[in-house]
Amino acid sequence: MGWIQDYQPAGGLWLSAALAALPIIVLLVSLGVLRRSARLSAALALITALLVAVLLYRMPAGLAFDSAAMGLVFGVWSVAWIAFHAVYFHNVTVATGRFDDIKAVLAGFSEDRRLQALLIAFGFGALLEGIAGGGSPIAITAAMMAALGFPPVKAVVLALLANTAPVAFGGLGNPLIVLGRLTAPILGMNPEQATDLFSSMVGRQLPLLALIVPGFLIVVLAGWKRMIEVWPAVLTAGLSFAVMQFVTSNFISPSLVDVVAALAAMASLWILTRFWQPSAVWRFDGEEPVRAGASLGAAKAGRGALYAWAPYIVLIAAIFLSRIGTIFKNLPDWLDLTKLLHKADWVFAWPGLHKEVVQHAPITPKDTPYAATLTVDFLYSPGTVALLAAVLAGFTMGAKPRLLLATYRRTLHQMRWALATIFMILAIAFVMNYSGATQTLGLALATTGVLFPLFSAYIGWLGVFLTGSDASTNSLFGPMQVISAQQLHVDPILAGATNTSGGVMGKMISPQNLSIGATAIGQSGQEGALLRQTFLWSVVLTAVVGVISLLQATVLSFMIPGP
Repeated sequence: MGWIQDYQPAGGLWLSAALAALPIIVLLVSLGVLRRSARLSAALALITALLVAVLLYRMPAGLAFDSAAMGLVFGVWSVAWIAFHAVYFHNVTVATGRFDDIKAVLAGFSEDRRLQALLIAFGFGALLEGIAGGGSPIAITAAMMAALGFPPVKAVVLALLANTAPVAFGGLGNPLIVLGRLTAPILGMNPEQATDLFSSMVGRQLPLLALIVPGFLIVVLAGWKRMIEVWPAVLTAGLSFAVMQFVTSNFISPSLVDVVAALAAMASLWILTRFWQPSAVWRFDGEEPVRAGASLGAAKAGRGALYAWAPYIVLIAAIFLSRIGTIFKNLPDWLDLTKLLHKADWVFAWPGLHKEVVQHAPITPKDTPYAATLTVDFLYSPGTVALLAAVLAGFTMGAKPRLLLATYRRTLHQMRWALATIFMILAIAFVMNYSGATQTLGLALATTGVLFPLFSAYIGWLGVFLTGSDASTNSLFGPMQVISAQQLHVDPILAGATNTSGGVMGKMISPQNLSIGATAIGQSGQEGALLRQTFLWSVVLTAVVGVISLLQATVLSFMIPGP
């Protein structure tokens, strides 16, 4: 049957879990305490993961290295391809000069840095997350804010913190679609029904966070007192996003949640600022005021706001069209561009690893060969769509092919170490997953009994920390969360949803996302500084999700949707 995973290789679950966590500990200590670079920290953690797999879990070396290789390739296509072309798209707007028009429009919206952060990091970032995901919101919004004059590291921190509320529904609802497909057989439902239930449940958790994230952002940016000064904008952004997130997730479709909620938040902020502005404009220390009327005049002289935002309109339209089949069901074949793009998908089993590892209870109901398949969606990938949108937008902005090629080469050089870090982080995740180390950590947290809903959030958090993706953590831990909940007589829909919602908070400390953000602002090597500024917030916000889940499992059980 192949090599059978052992979830207690050290003889006891918690001792095994402590040893299984060594790669994570090495990564955190090297990055956050010793202040080594992300690429060196990832390399040390990958070596540790391989040693733990082979020496502790007795995984055959061939399988261990095969899983690392598959993780590396997965990182190339599923993560790096998307993040790279998101940065490339932004670099094209800079190279063509169009970003100067965008800066002028944003300054015309408001010179106040707090309002700019709300619009870009929270509103526009959520829109990008809903359409593409994959690190693109962090890369693009951090680069935008840095180019507008935000301190570079602060720009990335804000982008990471804002990229919480929308992540569960990112990539047109992909994390929940993945969760529904994987757990539907366990729940005895069809995938669409399971997906809708998880969507509803997450939509009854994250809006509570969405209400506080805008205020949280401004506190981190400028302090509590400065946040109180702009409370109308904070309340407007958070409330409009939260309401539409709840409504869309429960009554429309998980694929449209972020798009609808983000557009609502951005439109509400714009309408508010037509009637209200803070009593005093807040800028960074030493920053000179913008000459009265200059920015707005520049925006008008720069051919208007619509013209300034045209590249992003092209990007949004391109990704929307590529996903049209997931949004509108039963389209005629000639209109279903999604189906046409998927015809180029390449699905293959990883040689030497596919079904050579066997999982067993409680991870799976019975002994089950672990599949190792990889889907390369050549045309459907958000990375491919972003590349095509960058080229199309570049031509519409008057760029010559030579400029586009030079920008591509410059982006490759800019992101070389971030890409290497991404590859190694995904290799670590796959080694831990196929060796059984990830499952050991999950099972240890699942022994917490009545507190399981609280720790369920940290299981999701751990998965996103390792993979950088909420969809990946649902693949990693979703079935285990559902099975463990059934054994503990906890509602499995709540457990799966909490895995998703808790995972959201791991996004801001995932090394690959830290690397993407640092590279986007030209600060590669500053990942440790970013981790130190976001780690505590990540842990605290995950605890908030866990407490919400615990309350929903007990006194607020009426909030759990039924079949």
